[in-house]
Amino acid sequence: MNDNASILIVDDEEANVVLLERMLKQAGYRNCKTLTDPRRFFDTFASVEPDLIMLDLHMPFVDGLEILAGLEDGSTDDLYLPVLVLTADVTAEARQRALSLGARDFVTKPFDATEVLLRVRNLLYTRCLTTRLRDHNVVLEERVRERTEALQSAQIETVERLALAAEYRDDETGDHIRSVGRIAGLVATELGLRADLAELVERAAPLHDIGKIALPDSILTKPSTLTPQEISIMRAHSRLGAQILEGTQTPLLEVARQIALTHHERWDGNGYPSGLRGDGIPLTGRIAAVADVFDALTRKRHYKPAWPAEQAIKEIAANEGSQFDPDVVAAFLRLAEHERLPDGADRLAMA
Repeated sequence: MNDNASILIVDDEEANVVLLERMLKQAGYRNCKTLTDPRRFFDTFASVEPDLIMLDLHMPFVDGLEILAGLEDGSTDDLYLPVLVLTADVTAEARQRALSLGARDFVTKPFDATEVLLRVRNLLYTRCLTTRLRDHNVVLEERVRERTEALQSAQIETVERLALAAEYRDDETGDHIRSVGRIAGLVATELGLRADLAELVERAAPLHDIGKIALPDSILTKPSTLTPQEISIMRAHSRLGAQILEGTQTPLLEVARQIALTHHERWDGNGYPSGLRGDGIPLTGRIAAVADVFDALTRKRHYKPAWPAEQAIKEIAANEGSQFDPDVVAAFLRLAEHERLPDGADRLAMA
């Protein structure tokens, strides 16, 4: 028996209320609240938060069926709340109506103490079990959430470290991949992508050059102009990156695969590796293309000096509709105009 259970008794007959309260208290139920004016039910219900309601059906002003209907309409908690109907009306119609509105059991008037206490005990026992089950499920859901967050965090860290492994071949700071990710995420958001998709783009874009991990140092770090054959080898990094990420079952790595494969495609179809054109290029690749080129232009490399941000922005704008998706460029330019690009020690600030 749960002697701490909260029981709300609702009956317009004072004698019935007194009798039921006495029965319950003698049986050890100390937390009983009584109500003889059904018009005050919902205010009382909200303050008491009962584990069991003992409810008369036939009352003036507001009858038990109306209260049952109100409980059903206003319920926001799927936890089992037993209602024990108190009635002298034992017709099939009355029982069916009460049951359809959520009543769990009946006791008829005049009351038999043994029957009342057995039905109360059984209903409270069921309430206790469902409460325990609910609490157990909450704990399980919290553990699942924590495990999921831990896995996502580990996945993100693995992706970042994998991107750094490739980037350190060419840039020991790793700033380029971080910057490309931030810019790509901002552009994705500016384009109106859902927040979760924009975050995927931001997380995945740093892997755009993962294929460079398979290129020879003689080409990757060559300080002079590459030969046509070396250019061909360099361009293979797009397919190599996609192959590294191929077969993944995770959305993050699938977006990264798309970006690795297509961030050197051009809007006019003159890019590589597949010569895709326009909307035939995944949007993720079109976004990463702008972010990659802008950051590469404004960053010093062993084969070139850094461009001023203003000059790089003009270069992006000049290639709208040829190298880059016009909509992506427009979103990028809005970010630049409102100084919402990551500044990196003022390197990306508008001049």
